Amino acid sequence: MRINILICYDVETVDAAGRRRLRKVAKACEAYGQRVQKSVFECRLTESQLQALKHRLLRIIDRSADSLRFYRLPGDRAQWVETYGRDTYVDFEEPLII
Repeated sequence: MRINILICYDVETVDAAGRRRLRKVAKACEAYGQRVQKSVFECRLTESQLQALKHRLLRIIDRSADSLRFYRLPGDRAQWVETYGRDTYVDFEEPLII
């Protein structure tokens, strides 16, 4: 069973180490979900994938300077997302028509 997760992060980028952490956090999230805003990802994960991603991200961030949040969202995406303006989300679980 997959769950909908919203991941938000704020990585301090005042130095090169922070900018490196920011890139690593984004790359890790891209492997599991879709970027919907600069530091916000929507993911549809199994519980084991969620735990693996959390573990990976917690090894990257600096807990004294950065912020990382995971929101578990109930139901389907259509029930909890209202989008105004540009929306580049693609549902990879639905058939793609080319």
